[in-house]
Amino acid sequence: MSVLIASNLRKELSGDPLFDGVSFSVDRGQRLALAGQNGAGKTTLLRAIIGETTIQGGEIALQKGARIALHDQRPPRDRGLTLREYSISGATALVRIEEDLRELEQAMAAGTHDSATLRRYSEAQERLEHAGGWGWRDRASSMLRGLGFRDADLDRQLSTFSGGELTRASLARAMAGDPDLLLLDEPTNHLDVESLEWLERELTTIDAAVILVAHDRWFLESVTTAVLELEGGRGLYFSGPWHQWRIERATRAQAAAKSVKRTGADIERLERFVERFRYKKSKAKQAQAKITQIGRLEQERKKAAGELENLTRRRRNLGFEFLKPARSGRIVIEIEGLRLSAGGKELIEGGSLVIEREEHVALVGPNGSGKTTLLETLVGHRQPDAGKIRFGHGVEPAYFSQHEVELDERGTVLDCAVAMTGLARPQAQNLLGKFLFSGYSEQEKQVSVLSGGERRRLSLAVIVASGANLLVLDEPTNHLDLESREALEVALEAFPGAVLLVSHDRALLDAVAERTVAIEGHALRSYDGGWADLLQAREEGEAASPVAAAPQPKEPKAAKPAATKKGPSELEQVERRITTLETKIEQLETKLAEDWTNMDTLTEYRTSRDELQELLARWEALFESA
Repeated sequence: MSVLIASNLRKELSGDPLFDGVSFSVDRGQRLALAGQNGAGKTTLLRAIIGETTIQGGEIALQKGARIALHDQRPPRDRGLTLREYSISGATALVRIEEDLRELEQAMAAGTHDSATLRRYSEAQERLEHAGGWGWRDRASSMLRGLGFRDADLDRQLSTFSGGELTRASLARAMAGDPDLLLLDEPTNHLDVESLEWLERELTTIDAAVILVAHDRWFLESVTTAVLELEGGRGLYFSGPWHQWRIERATRAQAAAKSVKRTGADIERLERFVERFRYKKSKAKQAQAKITQIGRLEQERKKAAGELENLTRRRRNLGFEFLKPARSGRIVIEIEGLRLSAGGKELIEGGSLVIEREEHVALVGPNGSGKTTLLETLVGHRQPDAGKIRFGHGVEPAYFSQHEVELDERGTVLDCAVAMTGLARPQAQNLLGKFLFSGYSEQEKQVSVLSGGERRRLSLAVIVASGANLLVLDEPTNHLDLESREALEVALEAFPGAVLLVSHDRALLDAVAERTVAIEGHALRSYDGGWADLLQAREEGEAASPVAAAPQPKEPKAAKPAATKKGPSELEQVERRITTLETKIEQLETKLAEDWTNMDTLTEYRTSRDELQELLARWEALFESA
């Protein structure tokens, strides 16, 4: 039975339709993801369902007695509560059920045993058992622990927590009340990987209907059972997981493009007939029929073109395109015997790490394990307790922290971009346009008044234009929508320098990392591959290398005796192949910049890039032995 049925919903903003004709239903156990560009109405739809905003048309029907809980990014209104009190403050219905059960028990003890009383008691008891019985408060506390809070936090006042911690508390509160319909707006924000995995397990087992909005692709793939696509003011429902919806959407775009092309060709053919025969009496009737047919085809083409535009519309996304950096020495970073601590807590003891030129490495570990501290130490923002850190020859690092680059706040956005990148004003203006600072008003805005999201975009622009050959990135996807995250992913994959990346976006980690370094037991341990490879290695109990060194280069094969027939040496052959591959990769990068959703091009690019890496290693071995 459906917990919610929405029929022909219409929402207007200032008299203009935000969406219209949106219909869908959600059953218990179903997890519906809302998809669509920023401003399509996803959050508005959630608030319309819970009654916080009105709709101008249609109907929202809820199952009788259904309880709804909403989690969004707004901070708690009442800061005078403890964390424990706040987490159960959304469960007033469960408190009433407990009170009803006590009253009914007293009535039955006094001799009241009519069918209505017994039925009410049975229904109340069943509802309480569904929430975990009389121990539902303990379950609420366990949810707080699952989201990263400690027992010592439970009796702290809300006013003592950070904004990110309050967001996690709001999520625990929404889930603790045993809702029939759970509405989640960006539930993955401020969660580390362990908390994300806990939330995924909870949502896949919860006995409720769930509607969610998220930008974390791994999370969406893990929990989604259906998708409601809000695009062009209308809604399209798809039953199936996230990846199948994306395949189906690409198929629709392809079909619409073919329809536009085919219909256009038919129209051109008919127009040629009309042009040739419309003034000949013997063909005039046929020509008129063709004109009528052209009118129908024009309507079909217009409809198909509209569908294609909705499916392939270029959204106002960030324009990532890292500059090609100068070539560094083979070793980029080398760490020996590193010891780090913070606030009296030991983070890393005896850590070793080597990163080579062009290697892409992910750094993972639970919140508080020392990831950010390690990055800050590597770039010189803090000193280690012990150990050595050495950069290789010609290494030019660029650091992007969770709190953005330290920006020059003495002037405008354009002044800052010019000063921090060294670009001429026209080039700086072009760069800023790619990062959504378009036009005079946005580029002449004072840096000191920028919002958090605007500051992050400006910081990214500075990093992109830095020309660094070592990128040290701490949570670069914060405040980025799904499409911009994927654009960053493609750019980082194509970046020819070294990358050290910290992120909670597991899809980004899996795509970009060639090696994963985990902080485990105060040590740095190395695993080959990205996030999925790390999970597999841990499941199989595979031992990781305690010294997180770069993979050792393969020994070059012994050179074969020279043949009597003259020809290009192996070194020359490898050089020619490298030149061919570099040209091919540049062409593929151009295609990806135009359409980074083309999976065939992306696969061909990855294969070519991997082959190039092998050839470069072979060339270096041959060159050194020559």
